[in-house]
This record gives sequence, structure tokens and C-alpha cells, in this order.
Amino acid sequence: MEATEAGARSQRVTVLVEACVDAIDAALEAERGGAGRIELCGELLQGGVTPSAGLIGAVWERVEIPVFVLIRPRTGDFLYDADELDVMLRDIEMARSLDVDGVVIGALTRDGDVDIGTVHTLIEAAKSMDVTFHRAFDFVRDQDVALEALIELGVDRVLTSGGGATALEGAPVLARLVKQAGTDITILAGGSITASNVADVVRESGVSEVHVRAAARVDSAMVHRRSDVTLARPAAVGDYERVMTRAAELREIIAAMAAI
Repeated sequence: MEATEAGARSQRVTVLVEACVDAIDAALEAERGGAGRIELCGELLQGGVTPSAGLIGAVWERVEIPVFVLIRPRTGDFLYDADELDVMLRDIEMARSLDVDGVVIGALTRDGDVDIGTVHTLIEAAKSMDVTFHRAFDFVRDQDVALEALIELGVDRVLTSGGGATALEGAPVLARLVKQAGTDITILAGGSITASNVADVVRESGVSEVHVRAAARVDSAMVHRRSDVTLARPAAVGDYERVMTRAAELREIIAAMAAI
């Protein structure tokens, strides 16, 4: 009996758990909870953007596990212009100056392919840091072709749900991607992974790393509260639209003040 149990334990696959967080207390909780790596982001309720330099520095100083930083200049799609590339390059340089372990990047063409030129430029800027291609991968038109492009570019890992609404739904595709990736690139499964489905995701896909939020609601410690004022928005915009400042809207506001 003991030999059988020992044999079963020896066959178990060790899976790295990456925790996606957007605050210092969340990062500390992730390490205490057993995460093997942190992906540090800002604005996770909007899909994530680059976190502040202050947050990156504070997390890096306080945790012992590797820290990867999301490099994403805005919410919305992953089609970036030259100005946004400049922002991402500045953010990568900032991350490098803080000695973080890796960056998480992604960029697509308007036709839904990996933007080879932009991604190559970002990888060159990252230098010795690990590079993960984020879930922009789930918005490409052909994941098999995209994976080969990322392998050729030298990306270390790809965060993906296998193109499914969740990683569990995309598990069959994840399994195919794991086989295609071989030892050239790591497939990091992500997308609504919880305690109730993580075993199924790993079992069905064969991934060696999973990306989780592991989040729960935490009530504010504030005693004084206002119920008639809010900064929260009732609903997020879609992946292919943004709410942004527009010159025409600003001109209307300025013109309206002329009547005062």
C-alpha cells in the first residue's frame, strides 16, 4: 500500500501557479497563499494595464517570488500605434530599472495576427528579462500560426485560455498547443481558473503552469461612507471599444463656457 501511494505521488506533475494581482496587499496575500510567481497589473477589472512604478518597486521589495509586470498602455484592443509603442518601451525600461524578473507583453495587427515588428522591438527592450505574451493571443485569428510566430520571436511563454471563454472550455485547444509548443515555449493556462476547475484544466490540457486571480470581495474598513457619490462605473466597455478623451467633446465643453 505504501509503495503504491509513493508511486502515485512520484507521478504527480508539479504545476506552477501564477497569481495575477493589482495591489500590494494582494501581492503579499498571493505569496502567503503559495503562488510561485506574480503577474503585477493595474486596473484588473478593466482587463489590466501597466501598474505604477511605486507599486512595482514596493512589491519587488516585499516578496521573494518572481514578479512579472504587465506592459499594456491602455484598455481595449491590442492594436498599437507608434506613440503607444513608445509608452510601452518606456515602461519596460522602468521595469528593468527596478530589476523585476519578467514582462508580459502583446500586440496584434489589425487583421488579427501577431504584430511581429512591435513584439520584436519589445523583446529587444526587455533584454534578459523573461517575456510572456499575454491574452492578446486569444484574439488572434489562427492560434497555431501565432504560436509559431512567438516561438520564432523567442517568447518564453504564452498566457491563453486556448481561445475559449474560460480555460476549462478551451482545455482541448490548450492540449493541442502544449503538444505544438514542445520545449520551445511554455503554455500558461488562464481564464476563470478556480479551485473547482483547476484540476480538470491541468488534467485535460497537460499545462505545467496556471494563471489565477484567486480573488474574493473584501469590504472597506471605512466607517464614514457616502452612498450618493460613486467613482465606479456600472458596466465595462467591450474589448473592441474604449472610452477616451476626444478633442471634439472637449471643444463643446469649452464652447459652452463661453456663454457664462
